Amino acid sequence: MAVFKHFREQLFAHRTLVLSPEFQDVRGFMQSLPERFSAGDGELVYKGRNELRKMVWGKHVVVVKAFHRPNWVNRFVYGVLRPSKAKRSFVHAQMFQEIGVGTPAPVGYLNVRRGLLFDRSYYVTLASACPYVYNDLFYQKFDYADDVVRAVGRVTAVLHEHGYAHKDYGRGNILFQQTESGVRIEIVDLNRMYIGPIDMRKGCKNLERLPATPHMHRLLAEEYAAARGFDVEECYRLMREFRSTQPGKIDGLY
Repeated sequence: MAVFKHFREQLFAHRTLVLSPEFQDVRGFMQSLPERFSAGDGELVYKGRNELRKMVWGKHVVVVKAFHRPNWVNRFVYGVLRPSKAKRSFVHAQMFQEIGVGTPAPVGYLNVRRGLLFDRSYYVTLASACPYVYNDLFYQKFDYADDVVRAVGRVTAVLHEHGYAHKDYGRGNILFQQTESGVRIEIVDLNRMYIGPIDMRKGCKNLERLPATPHMHRLLAEEYAAARGFDVEECYRLMREFRSTQPGKIDGLY
């Protein structure tokens, strides 16, 4: 009966809204997101296949990610059978929070459907306080750059120990900030996630999209291996090997 009730609700609902308990005050704002995007509200952060906008609502500064409208087949699949990318992002962010891995605080998500067909979805977080992304390490001078790389190694180990591997673990999806207590890492773009056992080989391969000099790979390997009880030299070898297969790699720089 519960399954039938859930299916019936999903079948006829036009907008499905889910909020974190502490953000119930943004319900009206969330419901109005399709109209706000159509009107071009907020500050454009990124526009490509998906679109990111920074907006202010009351005391909250939020970032809204509007996912692109899928093709006709996937509009039916997402409308009835599969969770939307926004929902997956929200759920994965909550999972990260539970294990102490940084990510911008998840506010909620909104799914929009037209009949049985999925239309658009929106994922909302608080704006991150982290001013830099991993890629900035190659274009700016940071006195604490080694600390950033080591922090990435530790955070990645925590994720992998819990069986989570970000499927787009690239240079633009790792944010960082220096704080009084050390370097804070926040991970974004969470809709694509592998969940399952992650051994040393899988774990090192998950880092292959991150640019790194040999020195940076050494730091990553030391922290990652120490946290997971692996051999440092083997981790270093695997990280270098997997990274060397990436297109556009420049040895010694990326």
